[in-house]
Amino acid sequence: MLSNQTQLLRLSQGQLNLLEACPRKFQHTYLEQLSSPLNPEHEERQTLGSRFHLLMQQREMGLPIDSFLEADAQLQSWMAGFANAAPEILTPADNQTFRESEHYRTLQVQDYLLVVVYDLLIADKQQAQIIDWKTYPKPPSKRKLEQNWQTRLYMFLLAETSEYLPENISMTYWFVQSQGKPENIKFNYNTAQHQQIDKKLQKLLNQLTIWLEGYQKNQPFPQVRDGSKVCDYCQFAPRCDRTQATEEIANNSLPNIDNIQEVSL
Repeated sequence: MLSNQTQLLRLSQGQLNLLEACPRKFQHTYLEQLSSPLNPEHEERQTLGSRFHLLMQQREMGLPIDSFLEADAQLQSWMAGFANAAPEILTPADNQTFRESEHYRTLQVQDYLLVVVYDLLIADKQQAQIIDWKTYPKPPSKRKLEQNWQTRLYMFLLAETSEYLPENISMTYWFVQSQGKPENIKFNYNTAQHQQIDKKLQKLLNQLTIWLEGYQKNQPFPQVRDGSKVCDYCQFAPRCDRTQATEEIANNSLPNIDNIQEVSL
């Protein structure tokens, strides 16, 4: 895979999550570029989520959004709800505060290029806040979010590529479609977490290097144990000869939304 020593394999939080959850699925999805058609309901949710991200990006850039909102009642509702719930985020504090939508950062670790795109980064001389928009209806538990590589990698990479101490970095997820009114889940960072994430990341990347070396010798990435819930709705269950999971897929045309992770844009 890495035929040229100067070539870096790009990894996002989504790929780290996939690698940690099931190395074989990482192989099929990322290395072999295999995929299957999205469930229509899931595809519709992703499209609507993409439109909301684009709306927030245009607003942050100072571009007109009225026609955007008039054409989509759902987006109009979400935007109005968020404006009522967090007006301070939509209103720039002063000229000394840095704000940028779709803020892009990279960091080389070992032979890999880690890539993040923050939906919104707000930073001043004292602190930096990462904002991430989510549009699926039910927020996951805070513990589940904390263990997600999006939370880990986003704050880790900002600490590594800026002068901010981990204690001055935070990340807030905003769930704009949650029932009633938008909800948020906030994480404050610290040095102990930073060191722990660094160890986890180094260990995972070391393992990936070993698996890639084996893959170049026609050795597939390892599978999760047979009977794992990870296989229940996996499109690669037949390829992996997981018959129980294959039956689950056949009997459930619409997977449970709790088992689907929203793509981070």
